[in-house]
Amino acid sequence: MQTIFHAADSRGSANHGWLQAKHSFSFAGWFNPERVQFGALRVLNDDIIQGGMGFGTHPHDNMEIITIPLRGDLEHKDSMGNTEVIKEGEIQVMSAGTGVYHSEYNKNADREINLLQLWIFPNKRNVAPRYAQIPIHSLHKKNEPFQILSPNPEDQGVWIHQNAWFHMLDLEADQATYYDLKAEGNGVYAFVIEGEAEIGEQILGRRDALGITETATFEIIAHQDAQLLLIEVPMVV
Repeated sequence: MQTIFHAADSRGSANHGWLQAKHSFSFAGWFNPERVQFGALRVLNDDIIQGGMGFGTHPHDNMEIITIPLRGDLEHKDSMGNTEVIKEGEIQVMSAGTGVYHSEYNKNADREINLLQLWIFPNKRNVAPRYAQIPIHSLHKKNEPFQILSPNPEDQGVWIHQNAWFHMLDLEADQATYYDLKAEGNGVYAFVIEGEAEIGEQILGRRDALGITETATFEIIAHQDAQLLLIEVPMVV
């Protein structure tokens, strides 16, 4: 098993007043040649948006865009005619494909929102743009990974145009579990949302991450109650 450790405080930072952003990979004004992507994972942004503020209408194409609110409600509007509110405990996916415009705003004027937004390179270009949003509360399992995204429309969770899987893990202190990779040649970017966990003898705290390759399975041990996002993606794109 090969690993690469990304400490939380090694991420890029941007403070726009209304937006405080942390970038796991090179984004906007922050560029690190050693942190451009992890396989098909191009962007992992950890954003805090002040009440009533947000991103005005802007374009995307040929990218799979996934949004997971950790706290608060995000209002989304796009050129496909979707007007939705994505809430804590939900996941949204948008296949930009041939091109789409969208805006994203904090729905609430009186409190901030914290969200993760991820961009995945697709395995098909110029597909018809597509939008989906589902709650993930009902998928929750304690002390074992539960799937929230896959390549298959028939599987649990949302789906994207890529041989990728996302799992959430809610692991109690002193508990351990295993993650089994779904496809040969894939890697996993394990991102600690809260708590403290250990993978391959590496201790991971809040917002630390570990890129894991060249293995079919690995163990995760919680030193404290921990919540992780496990992002499995092809390493060659």
